[in-house]
Amino acid sequence: MSKEVLQKRREKKRQKRIILFSQFFLIFLFFLSWEFLTSQKILNPFIFSSPSRIWNTILGLIKTGELWGHILTTLYETILSFGIGISLGFLIAILLYELPILAKIVDPFLTMLNSLPKVALGPIIILWTGANTKSIIVMALLINLIVSILNIYNGFLGVDDMKLKLLQTFGASKKQILRYLIIPESKRTILSSLKINISMTLIGVIMGEFLVSKKGIGYLIIYGTQVFNLTLVMSGILILILLSFFIYECISFIEKKLSN
Repeated sequence: MSKEVLQKRREKKRQKRIILFSQFFLIFLFFLSWEFLTSQKILNPFIFSSPSRIWNTILGLIKTGELWGHILTTLYETILSFGIGISLGFLIAILLYELPILAKIVDPFLTMLNSLPKVALGPIIILWTGANTKSIIVMALLINLIVSILNIYNGFLGVDDMKLKLLQTFGASKKQILRYLIIPESKRTILSSLKINISMTLIGVIMGEFLVSKKGIGYLIIYGTQVFNLTLVMSGILILILLSFFIYECISFIEKKLSN
């Protein structure tokens, strides 16, 4: 291995260390400043809480065993909604690609549904499915399914026309073209749509938990609001940030493995 290659690798590693250190430093500085401002009453500790109060609240939730129940509930609802959404989105995108006339018919309806604030349908969803986990799943699906369909379908449309014509010239069937060209060529689009889909799913789940749940991180946040315990609200938000980061990193790891 040449010295130049080794030098580049060392430089990349050094840059990664600098970036990682800078990120941790900024997080530390943020929490330190927050703690100082609330302790000096520059920021109202009742409204903004403080990192030390949040930490003690999270420790209390861990000791009582409540925290893991809330996290697992939200995680279960998110994974289930994500799995259903990406599967249906993939199948519907294939259907629309294979039937261009159908795609043109439903295109304005998909656009309208995508732009519709889904939380407005919350009361109707509750009446249809009941105030239970089903309504949370439906809420999450309404948010992530349309996005999945549009992203994957547009990925199919973006396949190189020259490659498509080449396979058609050799007499490849629609099924063969889809299997050996369209889906493989759209792999990056499909994988990148996973990241968008998981974020949208988590938003849908939290919105659903705000409305009907008696367990979950969304419930924790809305309960804290109802009893004016803003430290509990901040704790729920922090837990949600960490959970969303963990899920996102898992999807990124899967994406890297499948991209190789």
